[in-house]
Amino acid sequence: ESPFFPMPITRSRVMLEAASELVGMKIWPYRQARISLRDQEEGECRISLFRSHNIEAIEAVDRGEVHIATLNPAAPLSLAYRGCGPFIKPIAVRAIAIIPSFDQLAFAVAEKTGLQFLSEVAERRYPLRVSLRGQRTHSVHFVLKEVLAGAGFSLEDIVSWGGEVRYDHGLPDAPNRLGAVERGEVDAIFDEALAFWGARALDLGMRLLPLADKHLQRLEELGFRRATISKENYPKLPTDVMTVDFSGFPIFTHARVADEVVRSFCIALERRKDRIPWEGQGALPLERMCRDTLEGPLDIPLHPAAESFWRERGYLR
Repeated sequence: ESPFFPMPITRSRVMLEAASELVGMKIWPYRQARISLRDQEEGECRISLFRSHNIEAIEAVDRGEVHIATLNPAAPLSLAYRGCGPFIKPIAVRAIAIIPSFDQLAFAVAEKTGLQFLSEVAERRYPLRVSLRGQRTHSVHFVLKEVLAGAGFSLEDIVSWGGEVRYDHGLPDAPNRLGAVERGEVDAIFDEALAFWGARALDLGMRLLPLADKHLQRLEELGFRRATISKENYPKLPTDVMTVDFSGFPIFTHARVADEVVRSFCIALERRKDRIPWEGQGALPLERMCRDTLEGPLDIPLHPAAESFWRERGYLR
């Protein structure tokens, strides 16, 4: 950062700051970022960073096209590391850190369905009219597919039983989703981000279907974590509801990525922690971001360079 040659740094900063502002603007539709970095004298990009929300990021990291990526939730990384679900072999993914984000996958149905457990949809071949996230690449669809398979049915089955599967834009609290439930157009919503819509769903008289214990055990064998939608957080629930976890935004890489790349990223993250807003509480909580927590589940190993850095800086003991 020489004071004599500030222009290259300034130009890069202008582009990055502008991109950061764009992805935060409600009117801007393009919010997924991929950044490529290279030496000024080389034509080929050397390092690529990818902010993603689906397993595309895992595949890109595995192919070596991306060096560091993000994903939501953490569960698909666990499956990739184990070689379970759609991953035909283990992938050597490694964690750098994880952004805490407490969440669960929820299966809300209208009371008139009479359904008590998710598995009853298959047992009764119930023709649900389901609203799903319209963004078909979102990882909620990846998780949902695995969970439904464990319960003995698929979205295609619902349609074959006379039901309907809709892909609706926006989170479930949108007028075309919970609003559609209120109008009687749909009778089920399967989605995450429960904090934004769970209480209202219960206000509308919907039930949150629990997963049976044997179902959860099968999912845990794949690499999912069970989670509790608690009556404490949602007082209108008759009791706690067992489901699968949808927590965490892991920052991850591949085992083959060079130590100096990972360490440099950790240094940069620490230097910028005070400039990244965190739930209105100031700096990023790095002491929680490099360890396994309820809101940030880490079921894959840390990259050795990341683990070494976090220990050296006192975040891990």
